[in-house]
Amino acid sequence: MTSALLILLNLLLFLLLAPLFDGVVRRVTARIQSRRGPPLIQPYYDLFKLLGKENLSAGNWAFHLAPILALASVMAAIAMTPFAFRAHYLAQHHDIVTLIYLLTLGGVSVLLGALASRNIFASIGASREMVTMIMVEPILAMTLIFGAVKVQSLGIAPVFSGVAEQGYAWSVVLMLALYLAALQAFVGRQPFDLAEAESEIVEGPFIEYSGPNYALFKLYMMLKQMFYAALFVTIFLPFLRTGYLLLDLPALLVGVSIVFLLIALVGATNPRLRIDQAVRYYAGLGVGAILAVTLSVYGW
Repeated sequence: MTSALLILLNLLLFLLLAPLFDGVVRRVTARIQSRRGPPLIQPYYDLFKLLGKENLSAGNWAFHLAPILALASVMAAIAMTPFAFRAHYLAQHHDIVTLIYLLTLGGVSVLLGALASRNIFASIGASREMVTMIMVEPILAMTLIFGAVKVQSLGIAPVFSGVAEQGYAWSVVLMLALYLAALQAFVGRQPFDLAEAESEIVEGPFIEYSGPNYALFKLYMMLKQMFYAALFVTIFLPFLRTGYLLLDLPALLVGVSIVFLLIALVGATNPRLRIDQAVRYYAGLGVGAILAVTLSVYGW
């Protein structure tokens, strides 16, 4: 029963706050660009408005399945990940391989929906999303594998507490820097919002979506942003955890808020990269991640 409550609390926390953090990014971006910007709760309005609209159909089952699959995958990843809470049943009985598969499934769902829409702009966005997945998802995998090497376990709970137990070795500092460098690409924000690229391919993979289906995709993107931010805070900032929920939860939210401010700052001050520039950047991150794991193997 306790595990069920922790899982439910984890999901509710993300579902309630992910749109708010997205609103923070939009508001900060607007202020940096000398605009007033929308209210912080604008993402909630957007979601409710989309839920009240009519669904457009591309005439096939894959088009409707994709947003459901994307949202389900990220919610499953959130459910099994102990952030501000102690390890529960799902965290104790699943490993990082399952977590990597679930996070990758969300990107695959975006590809599925884009290709099922049969729109040329969506296909271009899908091709860019595929490049990003191939080049960036291994960075996440390396981050989790890095933790597994540190603690000699594939369990989610041990990996998440690896830095707390082993301390900040050189490999940890390098992986922390690499994760931050890849964060914009993880969450699809400028300068790595290549798949959507509003000024080039008009929302990319989501161009044919409207109504509740589009709302599910937007909520998926918001949850994904918050997940990656919380993942960074949980793994690399273990000193924020005291073991007491009433202290750990506010500390987690403060850490996530700072990460979102960083996302907004980088996104508002950097132009979108070309796909070839992004690929070179991703390749450099990949080499660095391999180096960090290698250093970890040798105890550095």
